[in-house]
Amino acid sequence: MIKYETKEWNKMIIYRYDAFSNVPNKGNPAGVVFDANTLSEAKMQAIAKVIGFNETAFILNSEVADIKVRFFTPGHEMNFCGHGTIATIAALKTKGFLQDKKTLDIETKAGILPIKIDSNEEGEIVVSSKLAPAEFLSFTGDIDALSKAMGIEKDEIDTDLPIMYGSAGIWTLLVPIKKLETFSKMKPVNSSFPDILTDRPRASVHPFCLETFDPKSGMHGRHFSSPFSGTKEDAVTGTASGLMAAYYAKYIKCSDHISIEIEQGQEIGKDGRVKLDVDFKDGIYQIVMSGTAIYVSELEVCI
Repeated sequence: MIKYETKEWNKMIIYRYDAFSNVPNKGNPAGVVFDANTLSEAKMQAIAKVIGFNETAFILNSEVADIKVRFFTPGHEMNFCGHGTIATIAALKTKGFLQDKKTLDIETKAGILPIKIDSNEEGEIVVSSKLAPAEFLSFTGDIDALSKAMGIEKDEIDTDLPIMYGSAGIWTLLVPIKKLETFSKMKPVNSSFPDILTDRPRASVHPFCLETFDPKSGMHGRHFSSPFSGTKEDAVTGTASGLMAAYYAKYIKCSDHISIEIEQGQEIGKDGRVKLDVDFKDGIYQIVMSGTAIYVSELEVCI
């Protein structure tokens, strides 16, 4: 287990890492807070709100894993965060806490998840994390209202594929879209989501399609946040990308194994990539998410 010295803080240093990219200010920014053992839940929430990123990760000691990580949006705590996990492990590695360690387990509210640390041909840190097994639930709501909430026409939704709620630790609504060009004109009305997503009113909305900007990518997506989170759009999402990959394996390719790269963030200038491996074993879709992260800056918050 990785232990931190317990301290009382008046000022906190938050390390910003951009996940799913090797270029600063691309991908998805996350705040990472070391030595969070003395912070109350209210202080963690307050820090996340001040920082304003889609998620801020707080690292604590764990009695059952190498570390414990808690994730907060500006509005509430999340059970798990994909890009926050990539950022957290990259921060621990680059700051020297992990030394030559290649594997570790992290305790989250979504369970204890195994982590693998590797490097690519460019020598960049690549973090892989197993996600919670994929779950799917049919959407029974109003498709007309859903399309209006995304700012698109109903006939731009690909109804040849199912609209599904999915969870790999966090619930989102997967919405298949016919054309890539539709994504650039989406203008979500996030406040209307809970009234439309009656089966999972706190879920986010994740439109996707099979057309991509990068020919090496297999799917393209955007991610519109639940209004409860305090943010509007998540630039590049790990858990939702994992669900997209599981959806692809189950409903499109009908395969027991796929490896796929998913792109996201191009419409908002945050071009990022998530690599996924999905295996169907023992009746469940098991997902492994992989990506890079790059250090950007330090932020100071008084608490």
